[in-house]
Amino acid sequence: MYIFISVLRSETDFHNAAKTNNIEKMLQLIKGGVDVRVKNSVDRTALHWAAGAGHEQAVRLLLEHDVPVDKEDRFGMNALLLGAWFGHLRVLQILVNSGAKINCENKNGLNLLHCAAQRGHIQVMEFIMEDLENIKIDKLDKSGKTAFHLAAEHGKLEAVEFLIGSGCQHNLRDKDNNTALHLAAKNGHTDVLQKILEIGIDPNERNVGGMTALHLAAEGGYLDCVKILLDAECDVNVQTEEKRMSGLHYAALHGYEDISRILIDAGININAVNHQNCTTLHIAVLQNFLFIVKLLIDCECDLDIPDYRLQTPLHIAAEHGRQDMAEMILIAGVNLKLQDKQGKTSLDVAARGNHINLADMIIKADRFYKWEKDNLNSDSDSWVARHLTFRQDHRLETQHIRSVIWRLATKYLKPDEWKKLAHYWKFTDAHIRAIEQQWTGPKSFRDHGHRILLIWLHGVVMAGENPVKGLYEGLVGIDRRDLAESIRRKANADDTSPKKCTVM
Repeated sequence: MYIFISVLRSETDFHNAAKTNNIEKMLQLIKGGVDVRVKNSVDRTALHWAAGAGHEQAVRLLLEHDVPVDKEDRFGMNALLLGAWFGHLRVLQILVNSGAKINCENKNGLNLLHCAAQRGHIQVMEFIMEDLENIKIDKLDKSGKTAFHLAAEHGKLEAVEFLIGSGCQHNLRDKDNNTALHLAAKNGHTDVLQKILEIGIDPNERNVGGMTALHLAAEGGYLDCVKILLDAECDVNVQTEEKRMSGLHYAALHGYEDISRILIDAGININAVNHQNCTTLHIAVLQNFLFIVKLLIDCECDLDIPDYRLQTPLHIAAEHGRQDMAEMILIAGVNLKLQDKQGKTSLDVAARGNHINLADMIIKADRFYKWEKDNLNSDSDSWVARHLTFRQDHRLETQHIRSVIWRLATKYLKPDEWKKLAHYWKFTDAHIRAIEQQWTGPKSFRDHGHRILLIWLHGVVMAGENPVKGLYEGLVGIDRRDLAESIRRKANADDTSPKKCTVM
């Protein structure tokens, strides 16, 4: 517990004068009897402020008035450490000549060399190593870091080069088992990373989490660091030990498309699974990064790998109602029969979540896959191959037939007849159950019928068939010839719209 220290106005003025090197004010206050050793609320004296600001005159004045040279503030910083931290060489020389203890450390275990290296003060580092005695170049702070670690972590290239030239150990690890290479990669310091690799550090060394420099660079989004590590022939496919994460997993987790692309180009396994059996695609879908999903699908990733819940990426897209991703996956072609741990297919998941449009997309895809299987000799460059979509149809070409379908579903079909049509058109029981999941009241059958008719229309259009003819046959097939004749007359009343469907 810290005790609040009340500082007199004159004492505050004295500290401020030391901060600004106002020697006249300092002398005036000293003559007035100010306590030159007074501390503020964090135990800093005027000497701390003068040394940190690099004011040689103020430092000399304070030392002449017997201000203790080694007093520490609440953070364990004394005047000498502050001089090193801020790179004031002359202040350091003055303090050392005044008897300051050179082997001091702050509360984090940082010594003079640590402070100077972390801040990249080369002249101070040279003074420390060349003019001071018993300075250990590889001294560890309380986190297990050496000056080399700190210089690398903070991107101080000159300090890194100086320490290498001074004979520091290159492979020492901090308490998290990080080498200097890890720390440079984690913080995106490309020039430092390149320099450390040049001295022969193994790019595949792991830290306490089993992460390599490549993992850290990918997780941080540092594309240039990833490129450097790949050029150094690091193992692109290495996975962390506990979580089994690859660099591509980390890139997908944060939506780094460029890094994902370069890792794939380098030959990374796009289907590798982590500790939850998630592929990169699972992660990209879950994190809602559409462009990563597209990249992975374009690279022909496996769409059907189940995660620890036995969910495929499509299950996840269905769970979260992500239509864009679902359509990409559906167009690429997936196994729609796969079930999760609860025995639910992706269609079941979409229906349960009341993602109506997405559920209808899955049913359309399921029916399309069957049609495609039955028509294996169809031209791959056909209209279908070039324009395949499972979204709602809003095109002008089908506007008339869609209005006919709407009137049929909402005004003329009886409550059970939508199901009869569904069975006639070979909708599966799973399709019907998914549609019935949507309940809007006693007249839900109208919505159900409309959905069935639109899904059916999608298949007819994709097959290049005549929708009016198909609708007529379906109504006849459920013993509604009256409606069939009426629909045909109304549909054919417009000679343009419905017949356009036959050539779409």
